[in-house]
Amino acid sequence: MKKAKTPKKALPQSSAEEPAAANRRREWRLDLPLPTVIEGKLPHGEKFQEQTQLENISSGGAYFTLESGVVVGSKLNIIIDLPDRLTEGRPVKLQLGGVTVRLEEIGRKGKKQGVAVRFHKDFKFVTEPKAKKTKKA
Repeated sequence: MKKAKTPKKALPQSSAEEPAAANRRREWRLDLPLPTVIEGKLPHGEKFQEQTQLENISSGGAYFTLESGVVVGSKLNIIIDLPDRLTEGRPVKLQLGGVTVRLEEIGRKGKKQGVAVRFHKDFKFVTEPKAKKTKKA
């Protein structure tokens, strides 16, 4: 006795007015505007350190803007200030290493360049010691 085949469901067709957007990302990205410090070397070997704001982050990488002029393949250190509500009020920084995988053109209004970084596997949390209260004599 042969089993009747169930008809396959048709996939929804995109209309010409709404083209399907291709998403090549492997992991979810979170829009987290967090204060961040980027450290690295410029193409001619000069070290730099720049404060910026993280625009988004995932388990594999992050996106932010810089004025420094890095190139694809630049090795960067990323130091992210974590919000107090996530760290029980303690000052904690997340330190990550990564490599620049994509650059976007400098915007017309500003001189910052969009930078996409893929993280290395190593990371660490750094806690800052609380300031000691001094006794008054």
